[in-house]
Amino acid sequence: MPSVYDLKPRFQALLRPGVGALARAGATANQVTAAAALLSLAAGATIALLPDRRWPLLLLPLVLLLRMALNAVDGMLAREFGQKSRLGALLNELGDVVSDAALYLPLALVPGIPPAPVVALVVLAGLCELAGVLGPTIGASRRYDGPAGKSDRALVLGAVGLALGLGAPTGRWLAVLLWVLAAGVALTVVNRARAALAEAGS
Repeated sequence: MPSVYDLKPRFQALLRPGVGALARAGATANQVTAAAALLSLAAGATIALLPDRRWPLLLLPLVLLLRMALNAVDGMLAREFGQKSRLGALLNELGDVVSDAALYLPLALVPGIPPAPVVALVVLAGLCELAGVLGPTIGASRRYDGPAGKSDRALVLGAVGLALGLGAPTGRWLAVLLWVLAAGVALTVVNRARAALAEAGS
């Protein structure tokens, strides 16, 4: 199914000159991965500590965009500059799950945002990434199927953070949107499992 992830090659092409400069400066893929996680933790902590203020919500789209860039950069450093490692693979997968939880769970503390779909989203997001990484264990590839992968979730929740941060009122629309997104993530879990099984010939 279509996904924002399909745009990744074009995004990487835009970042490639900067990635080369980082490599020449001695930056490592693991350092970039750690920076992305720390950035998410800091932004999530700010939202959690100031749930009644609107401006921290504006950090959400900014951090999600920076995270998307950093995630592309660490992968390019690993693949194109000989920095692949077992530690890097673990940090990459674990970092994504931790960063998502750190950024999204604090939204449940914000007045007007229903906590139930937020918690459901975080749990399903973790299952979604697990379904993706389990592919190689059954002889398939790492699965990135949509419709609500990491980049898709970031697009929707970044837009929500931007709207609320700029003063848009909360309401029933927000609960409906979050539950629809949660349903999309659940469908993504199923799609990734089915695609992995089909690829493995099971």
